[in-house]
Amino acid sequence: GGTPSPSALTEEWTGAGAALGGWSTENSLNTARHELAGAGTQTSALAFGGNTGSFTGATEQYDGTSWTEVNDLNTARDLLAGTGASNTAALAFAGNTPPVSALTENYNGSSWTEVGDLNTAGSARTGVGATNTAALAVGGSDGASVLASNEIWNGTSWTEVADISGGKRFMAGAGTTTAGLVFGGTPGPTANTESWNGSAWAEVNNLNTARNQLGGIGTQDSALAFGGEGPPNLAITELWNGSSWSEQSDLNAAIRFQGGAGTTTAGLSFGGDNGP
Repeated sequence: GGTPSPSALTEEWTGAGAALGGWSTENSLNTARHELAGAGTQTSALAFGGNTGSFTGATEQYDGTSWTEVNDLNTARDLLAGTGASNTAALAFAGNTPPVSALTENYNGSSWTEVGDLNTAGSARTGVGATNTAALAVGGSDGASVLASNEIWNGTSWTEVADISGGKRFMAGAGTTTAGLVFGGTPGPTANTESWNGSAWAEVNNLNTARNQLGGIGTQDSALAFGGEGPPNLAITELWNGSSWSEQSDLNAAIRFQGGAGTTTAGLSFGGDNGP
């Protein structure tokens, strides 16, 4: 295969709880990239970091219609994770600089500030959390091995808490630090799904389609998994209802390594690549 081309594609998801929803193509990012992170909602989203062919710290705000470039991350990186409530309050952590990073940065609506580092540096970690003051950093790779590590952010520092069932990277996540969900990933790719109750992880029903490098949004009881790589690259979208996954309308374009924001009734997928 050849070198994949980074994408600026943005798609909006409109759903209705357990009812079938669909994706529509919207205005593209200003900077095409893959391996980026996202945070916020469908009408107030943030896209940051990634790879354009080289590491980038580019940050863009989405207002429900278009993307606007704002101040970059202090440290350019890809394969990072993020959480946040809106395009004015987000957290960026981990990633590949290289080498793998423990750096954490907080966004206040205008600029990024470096805050407390993770205990374990890693790339391809998964962010779970609805704000920039409460987050989980799950799994990933430290460059030598795949991690089962799970750390919780309290707004000031990271603390190691209970691990997932086994080392995985390139997962997606949804939910909060007291009610979270991670799914997909590699080794595999896997369809494995695990639920977090604030103190421990429990394996629950698997995705219908095993994959890694996918996007994820929503809550522990209502989550969306979209895109990723099987291989091949996928457009498949699945809805989690708190107990099982069901297939929904596909993305308009098969894509992996994208960012995501929002909920199962109003979500976003942005950036990524179409693979080699």
